[in-house]
Amino acid sequence: MPAAVFETHLQSLPLIHRGKVRDIYDAGPEHLLIVTSDRLSAFDVVLPDPIPGKGAVLTGISTFWFERTRHIIPNHLAHLDLSDLIKKGGELALLQDRAMLVRKLTALPIEAVVRGYLIGSGWKDYQKTSAVCGIELPPGLKLADRLPQPLFTPATKAPKGQHDENISYAQAEMLLGRKLAEQVSAKAVELYNYAAEHARQRGIIIADTKFEFGVDEDNRLTLIDEALTPDSSRFWPVDSYRPGISPPSFDKQYVRDYLETLDWNKKAPGPHLPAEVIAKTAQKYQEAWQRLTA
Repeated sequence: MPAAVFETHLQSLPLIHRGKVRDIYDAGPEHLLIVTSDRLSAFDVVLPDPIPGKGAVLTGISTFWFERTRHIIPNHLAHLDLSDLIKKGGELALLQDRAMLVRKLTALPIEAVVRGYLIGSGWKDYQKTSAVCGIELPPGLKLADRLPQPLFTPATKAPKGQHDENISYAQAEMLLGRKLAEQVSAKAVELYNYAAEHARQRGIIIADTKFEFGVDEDNRLTLIDEALTPDSSRFWPVDSYRPGISPPSFDKQYVRDYLETLDWNKKAPGPHLPAEVIAKTAQKYQEAWQRLTA
C-alpha cells in the first residue's frame, strides 16, 4: 500500500484553499493546481486517517471522465506540463498521479445532483412525502429501486464542516437564472446517462452522483472539480444489486456504515478508523478505478 498523503505543503506555488479533500494552489493568472489528497470526509467531517492511494484514484477517474465527456460539455482541464511549474523534484514526485492543472473559472453556487436510484436522503424523503426534493414519484417504490427516470435535485454548497442542503429547482433558478438552470439540469442528466451506461457495461451501477459546474469568460458552461468518482457518487456492483436492501458499494459508504455503529455525534473531530477499515476502503476505491477504466 502506498504512503498516504494527508496534506500538501508546496513551496513552488502559493496555497489558495484547503478543502475537505483537495489542496488548491495558484498556478498563474489563468490556472490552478488541484492536488487531491488521501483525506476522507464523512458526514462533512474530515476524518483523521487518510486512505492510501485515494487521491490518485480520484484524479485518475476524474481525468478518465473528463476526457470521455468532451462531446457533452467542455471541462476545466488544462493540458500543460506540470514540470514547467514545479521545479523541486520531491514535490513533482509527490504530485505524481494526484494533481491536475485546470483553468480558472467562476464556479456556480450549487451542486448538480442526479439520482438514478432511490437511496440515501432521497429514500428518506420519499418515505415521508412520496416525493424526492418535491418531485412526485409512483407509490410502492422500495429502497434502492431504479427511478422511472434520473432526477436532477440541486443542492447548496456548504462551507467546510457544514452539511450541504437540498434545494428545489425553483431555488436553483433563483440562484442561476432560468436559462442557466435549464442548461445545468440538462447537461447533468446527460452526463449521468452517458456514464451510467458505460459503468453498467463494466459491472457498476452509478446510483447517484453530483457534478460541479463553472462558467468561463464567455459564460460557457464547463464541468469542473471532480467527476463521477467514488467520493462524489454511489457505485454498486451489478451482480449483487437487489431492490429492497442497501447494496454493497465501491465508495465511501463502507466508511459511513462503520461510523454509524459508533457513538459519535457526526461533528469534528472525527473518530479514528481501524486498520482493516482503512485497508478495505482503499481496496474498494482501487477496484472501482480498475473496473471503470479497464
